[in-house]
Amino acid sequence: MEIAELIGPNSVIADLRATSKKQALQELAERAATVTGLHERQIFDVLLERERLGTTGVGNGIAIPHGKLAGLKKLHGVFARLSTPIDFESIDERPVDLIFLLLAPETAGADHLKALARVSRLLRDQSVCEKLRKTDTADALYILLTEGNAATHAA
Repeated sequence: MEIAELIGPNSVIADLRATSKKQALQELAERAATVTGLHERQIFDVLLERERLGTTGVGNGIAIPHGKLAGLKKLHGVFARLSTPIDFESIDERPVDLIFLLLAPETAGADHLKALARVSRLLRDQSVCEKLRKTDTADALYILLTEGNAATHAA
């Protein structure tokens, strides 16, 4: 599974302004609603429910909020680079500035896990994260996410 199968150019936010985890999730749900056609509140509720189980802040300034939704036909992603890092209750207690939201159909079993693994593998690459942090346009971020990760294509 390639990142380009999860996100499109309109799924990338270059300068997300949020002061809290909740606000960041609201902004991401709003963008995800435009991409998926689902209601923003439905997406936000699923994300909050998942966060209650445990943080999706995976460390090193990265969060991968995710959830399954009825009504989705395929996997969707939204990537955001925050203008200012925020507390995401991450496992390493560091603030988050890169967020990759992943939404899957309720029926997506293995595909959901494969997509999570793919996103995680991409964002574990320190050089990719450095480039993402230094890039300030959505188009350039999209290219980095979908084409600029040759080292992770083989995985």
